[in-house]
Amino acid sequence: MTNSSLIGCGRWGTFLGWYSVNKAKFAQVDMYDIPTSPNFIELKETRKNPYLSLTDNMILHSDIGEVLKNDFIIISIGCQHFRSLCKQLSSYDIAGKTFLLAMKGLESDSAKTMYQIMREEIKQPIHIAVLAGPGHVQDYMKNVPSCAVIDSDEAETTQHVIEMMQSSLIRFYFGSDLVGNQIGAALKNVIGLAAGILDGLEWYGLKGALMARAPVEVGRFIAHFGGNPKTAYGLSHLGDYEATLFSKYSHNRTFGEQFARGENFGKLAEGVPTLQAVKTIADKEHIDMPICQALYRAIYEKADIKETIRSIFDRDLKQEF
Repeated sequence: MTNSSLIGCGRWGTFLGWYSVNKAKFAQVDMYDIPTSPNFIELKETRKNPYLSLTDNMILHSDIGEVLKNDFIIISIGCQHFRSLCKQLSSYDIAGKTFLLAMKGLESDSAKTMYQIMREEIKQPIHIAVLAGPGHVQDYMKNVPSCAVIDSDEAETTQHVIEMMQSSLIRFYFGSDLVGNQIGAALKNVIGLAAGILDGLEWYGLKGALMARAPVEVGRFIAHFGGNPKTAYGLSHLGDYEATLFSKYSHNRTFGEQFARGENFGKLAEGVPTLQAVKTIADKEHIDMPICQALYRAIYEKADIKETIRSIFDRDLKQEF
């Protein structure tokens, strides 16, 4: 058995490190985060977080070079910090290594995917795969199984990652739309904001309409960038709705709910900066994104929440399909 590495010791990252050595096919995971990170400090001091306890084969490192010695590296950090991490990684010899990107978002300034950013910043020959699909740490730690999708621009990389990560807890599917799966996963977080706002307004009856219309909008966005619009109906987007639009564990849904109530969530909700990226590119490319546009007006421009959200469902009469 070989060792894996993890960069990013937040809720999801720490779980993936745990999963890689307790469910998947790795013997040890070497874990790194910024030494001043509250998540990392907690793990160093207590060997646990609110969701799980570290097992003996989960090793913490405060030097990123130590985790770059392994050939399989999982990354799970905030999307808006990913470019600076890639610049740091580019100074190390990482040629031939496989990176699994477990973040769901777009860079707010450029509206680029994590895959695009990594290819831009790292010129060495590396293998990159992305992870998308439903799942919450709290459910997984209760041994509730789920499914996810792995995608890459290299079929052999997809195959390798799935072979190493497959288990009875998570069934991984082979992705065939790298662009669509990344965009679908990123915009799933944005739609989660809208679902949370509906919860906060107690407009629960509109969540069904949101679920029906959002994949159409997201599929339009995917198609504009050369992906398959049907991917919006797969695991990376629609398949993740239960975990994002309904779950009490979803940061994005909770952010939206508390925002509608005038409360401050205070934690990372990746859909918020992703929404900014979507708005920028939708305006520039003239892509019709009524849900995202309305969310932007409510969250960034402080427009009246009820009036703005209602406007999504008060558009001109048209056929459904």
